[in-house]
Amino acid sequence: EAHDSNGWQTAYSKPGHVAAGQGYAVFLPNYRGSTGYGTAFSKQHTGNYTDPEFTDLVDAKRALVAEGIADADRTGVTGGSYGGYATAWSSTRWSEEFAAGVMFVGISNQVSKFGTGDIPYEMYNVHSGKWPWDDWMAMLEVSPIYHVDKASTPLLIMHGEEDTRVDPGQSLELYRAMKIRKPDVPVRLVFYPGEGHGNQKAAARYDYNLRMMRWFDTYLKTGDRDAPLPAERPVLPAGTTGVSSDD
Repeated sequence: EAHDSNGWQTAYSKPGHVAAGQGYAVFLPNYRGSTGYGTAFSKQHTGNYTDPEFTDLVDAKRALVAEGIADADRTGVTGGSYGGYATAWSSTRWSEEFAAGVMFVGISNQVSKFGTGDIPYEMYNVHSGKWPWDDWMAMLEVSPIYHVDKASTPLLIMHGEEDTRVDPGQSLELYRAMKIRKPDVPVRLVFYPGEGHGNQKAAARYDYNLRMMRWFDTYLKTGDRDAPLPAERPVLPAGTTGVSSDD
């Protein structure tokens, strides 16, 4: 239901120019199911979560590698909301393709998402075309938590504690699944107090960007998936509020 336009990409939650300025190659894909290319293009994913939209991410990554733009072993993925879902999926189902992930206010369980968010009819009409109880297993199979056994991608998960669009429990579910089922894979969960579906406070936005870039620096610049979790905490301006973090 959105797309990246040809222009400045300076949002706090997108690497965009920040990462490019630090030497990264940044690709902003408008995969099938996004807007900007007509109604037929935007409906290509309806009734079929994850494919073709998220397979487009893998195909794009492989094409960039073939062109010599990307390093096959040092490619990261990030996004928020539905992009957070894409990140979670890419870091589990397609984990062998991505060396680091930063998931923001994203979906990890399509079954529980229907009962905890505020847009169940939008999810039905725009995305799924069915309810979870129409086919429980099919809805579970398009959930990143179902594919945690494949996960080897270091994953940073961030979420606003007051999010009503995508309940913070979506992030907690994936975090717990990773900690229990794949304890050797680096994972960190950060909740932002008082924030909803996207950070509004300047301190939270600043903190988010610092954490995201430090995560990518750790795992993409080295290409080492076994590197330790980044230990240094972001330094916030004096007088600002911090975050609650489960490390």
